[in-house]
Amino acid sequence: MFGFGKRKQQQAQIDQLHAELATIKNQTLMAANSDSWNDFFGNTKTAAGVNVNPENAKKLSAVGACLQLICNGVAAMPCSTYQRDANGNRESVRHDYWWLLNESPHPVLTAHTYWQWCLESMLLRGDAISRLMRDKLGAVAQLEPIPRECVVVKRDGAELIYLINDGISKKGLVQSEVLHFPGFGFNGLHGQSAIKSWARNAIACGLAADEYSAEYFANGASPSVVVTYPAGVAPTQEQQAQLRTQFEERYSGRGNRHRPALLVNGGDLKPVSVSPEDSQLLETRRFNVVDVCRAFLVSPDLIGENTTSAWGTGLEQRMIAHVKHTIDPHAKKIEQELNRKLFPRSLRMFVEFNREGLLSGDSKAEAEYFARALGGPGAQGWMAINEVRRIKNLPPDASPDSNTVTRAGAAPASATPQPEPTPTEAPAP
Repeated sequence: MFGFGKRKQQQAQIDQLHAELATIKNQTLMAANSDSWNDFFGNTKTAAGVNVNPENAKKLSAVGACLQLICNGVAAMPCSTYQRDANGNRESVRHDYWWLLNESPHPVLTAHTYWQWCLESMLLRGDAISRLMRDKLGAVAQLEPIPRECVVVKRDGAELIYLINDGISKKGLVQSEVLHFPGFGFNGLHGQSAIKSWARNAIACGLAADEYSAEYFANGASPSVVVTYPAGVAPTQEQQAQLRTQFEERYSGRGNRHRPALLVNGGDLKPVSVSPEDSQLLETRRFNVVDVCRAFLVSPDLIGENTTSAWGTGLEQRMIAHVKHTIDPHAKKIEQELNRKLFPRSLRMFVEFNREGLLSGDSKAEAEYFARALGGPGAQGWMAINEVRRIKNLPPDASPDSNTVTRAGAAPASATPQPEPTPTEAPAP
């Protein structure tokens, strides 16, 4: 199906490249929460003093919320199969691939989980890579996700070769055997991850602020006091350290909040801490949420920032903007890769995500929309009754007009045309 001679030549090249895999060993099998991930992808410690990698980035609530919003948005859309006719018109068809794309692409995965994994890998690691498992007839039977850390991408002329080392086996795959969904900024081999390219410092600042605020409140929101003695403290450094340790054990931490301090020999406490507002901790954390949302192209309202207006006026327009500017680019990228790998050079078959489900409003708005789509008063219809019923998961209607689009001013399809009346001749004078 894919050219036996070409496939044999590519396999020979892959065999030669296996020598490189032996030198790579387990460099690609790095724990995602280790510093080696940063070195491998060209990352170093950030200015905030925090290493950012795919695993600890998700610990920041703003990153987790953005990921869930984007991943769930794409995963929630049904992926339908269509067929074009000779005139370019399309109709929905039930294809064997429908089950893979909408129910279970792999024996241990549901479709929703698979698409969530793909989007998360694209955003955090720069690429989502899956192997196309084919049956004896060449049809795709499974989609096997492969961790990005286990893949080295090489170029062979105009095509890519994927060298996989998962610690158990080593294999090479040609381009036609792989679904490759790159992130933004594809350079011919791989895409760029959001946390490496434009959100690294924002995430690092957020993690540092989280750690600082946790320590702040762990110390009873009073992280620093000075104990003074008019006659001086213990003469030796060892005794001074012992005094400091005893004070921290008794009066620091959550369990010791608001306990009265008992000082001897005229000791006095002088607080030197500042409030969270004075240290701008709250403002820093709020700005960090907006900065992370900017990197993921997500409106802060949609993840709970500025909650007083999050679900008020203008929500519909914000959702339309979210689908158009955030969800649609990811969905289009996935659609194009699926079409060129599942239906190579096909001019008739293609897959497409249905974005209408993400834009559905309340019952009243939805009823008004369908009324206009069906050709209500003053509207030019563009949908038939059974098309609407299919969207709402209702059985088709058996009436003759149910598959006909109603046009403004047009008579129903079932109306029987009446013959023109024959003019009656006037009697001769």
